[in-house]
Amino acid sequence: MQERGALGFERHYHVTDPFIRRLGLEAELQGHSGCVNCLEWNEKGDLLASGSDDQHTIVWDPLHHKKLLSMHTGHTANIFSVKFLPHSGDRILITGAADSKVHVHDLTVKETIHMFGDHTNRVKRIATAPMWPNTFWSAAEDGLIRQYDLRENSKRSEVLIDLTEYCGQLVEAKCLTVNPQDNNYLAVGASGPFVRLYDIRMIHNHRKSMKQSPSAGVHTFCDRQKPLPDGAAQYYVAGHLPVKLPDYNNRLRVLVATYVTFSPDGTELLVNMGGEQVYLFDLTYKQRPYTFLLPKKCHTSGEVQNGKTSTNGVSNGIHLHSNGFRLSEGRAHASPQVELPPYLERIKQQANEAFACQLWTQAIQLYSKAVQKAPNNAMLYGNRAAAYMKRKWDGDHYDALRDCLKAISLNPCHLKAHFRLARCLFELKYVAEALECLDDFKGKFPEQAHSSACDALDRDINAALFSKSDNAEDKKGGGPIRLRATGRKDSISEDEMVLRERSYDYKFRYCGHCNTTTDIKEANFFGSNAQYIVSGSDDGSFFIWEKETTNLVRVLQGDESIVNCLQPHPSYCFLATSGIDPVVRLWNPRPESETLNGRVVVDMEGASQANQRRMNADPLEVMLLNMGYRITGLTSGGAGGSDDEDSSEGQVQCRPS
Repeated sequence: MQERGALGFERHYHVTDPFIRRLGLEAELQGHSGCVNCLEWNEKGDLLASGSDDQHTIVWDPLHHKKLLSMHTGHTANIFSVKFLPHSGDRILITGAADSKVHVHDLTVKETIHMFGDHTNRVKRIATAPMWPNTFWSAAEDGLIRQYDLRENSKRSEVLIDLTEYCGQLVEAKCLTVNPQDNNYLAVGASGPFVRLYDIRMIHNHRKSMKQSPSAGVHTFCDRQKPLPDGAAQYYVAGHLPVKLPDYNNRLRVLVATYVTFSPDGTELLVNMGGEQVYLFDLTYKQRPYTFLLPKKCHTSGEVQNGKTSTNGVSNGIHLHSNGFRLSEGRAHASPQVELPPYLERIKQQANEAFACQLWTQAIQLYSKAVQKAPNNAMLYGNRAAAYMKRKWDGDHYDALRDCLKAISLNPCHLKAHFRLARCLFELKYVAEALECLDDFKGKFPEQAHSSACDALDRDINAALFSKSDNAEDKKGGGPIRLRATGRKDSISEDEMVLRERSYDYKFRYCGHCNTTTDIKEANFFGSNAQYIVSGSDDGSFFIWEKETTNLVRVLQGDESIVNCLQPHPSYCFLATSGIDPVVRLWNPRPESETLNGRVVVDMEGASQANQRRMNADPLEVMLLNMGYRITGLTSGGAGGSDDEDSSEGQVQCRPS
């Protein structure tokens, strides 16, 4: 009992804020001759395995900085994934590589004991699960998720999920992971913005029943065998990304999930979305993407509850009537504001001052800090929305829309939130809905109907509505067309369309890093209570955020080029990272006597802005930048296409309360 209590205490406090702020480089493990593409701790945390472009795997004693074992894996191309097989006494190691092969190794004799060549394209990830001791899974760029059972005499794999049946031949599976608390759930990341969660047990039971059914081999012309049973798959997506796909495709900006992982308690799913940001999805308190919720059909007010999913799966913070997007009826009257405690009022004033100085990120972080302590204060959400709208990084207008809806649900008479909502809808290309929202705003707040801000937005909306541009039809509102892949020869099935339309939205978004150059970049929970989020970046740094506030707290230089891998130790405040450099780096809290830490990136805001510019740059410019050329257009101006907002929009939008 005492030992369990000590272990619980250790795991609860092993990652704390003072430790994070003292995190620094402890050691570099040298032994590889190529990029180190994957890292894996064993369950105890006394062994660390690495895989590399040099086709070798090395097992380290990280606590003593020693190389214990190095072996050639038999692969003929880059290794992308390495995993210890559970319940094997750390004796069995599995690797997946760019040669389309999966190999199983016995470390005690340094031999490859099984070789699987069933995939037809690069194997990107291996997943294991304690509940399935002789089983593991692989994700590959042939669009297949395969399951392996080492107890079988044939030592062959079977296809668990075939994404090509849903998305066409061009889809590529990039990553997968098993829920640590319920090993029946498997998350898969692939091409595009959607992340998929599967119930393995349901899939197996479905296939078993199909084999046992007497009519299993008899099909009529109209009959169609479903590859997956209803309810076996659930999709997740950042709500603004489906509508952004055509724009991203036109700019050759690829969206692909490069890493997925569950929180230690299995209730959250973290996704590093290549070409975009890091997203956290709440698997318990789910909500629909707000931009899917602009239907031309009636919903009663009882179906809509403060942005939370109701019984019919519809969520929003405002009423949706049969004529489209409408606010609650009647003129608005002043609503009393809940006073903030003095310490939060000071934080809000600091945020307002940062906003006045155009320090948008600083303002957002301060408002977020206050929101965490006062989650029912409408003014804080409204103010943060204004800061998001001014900063204009990727996804900021969607986060602003979410904040506006939250502010309105808390205070239906929040004038600025109502107006900002209309502006957000316009910026998110929901032009017709923006017009309806603006008309409702004028009816609700007639004294503002002819303000400069209203007139400016009115002009923008009408100009867009009468635009003859090629994509004008796509701007007229929500609907399934927004969920289809465009500009490619993907064949999206009807089943896939239904699953995409039922997607759930994210809870938190983490900004600052850049993930456009490699498709193996990880993001992970740090701390047994998942208090922090860590991610690698194309600028050679890795970023650490507070999970609940989404605030960036630490940036460290982890590689000369790119940080791809970050694997936290299971019990200690200890982090292993790797990337393009042929070394593994170990990080832990440095002694207080060490005053100089040359790897700390002091200007976190500057690094984040540079990464936003990088993500929105022309791919050729990024390539030249990687080759060492300085591109003037890439190092000047705002981030994320941030042209100055129309100054005529006036106080109703721009000034925080």
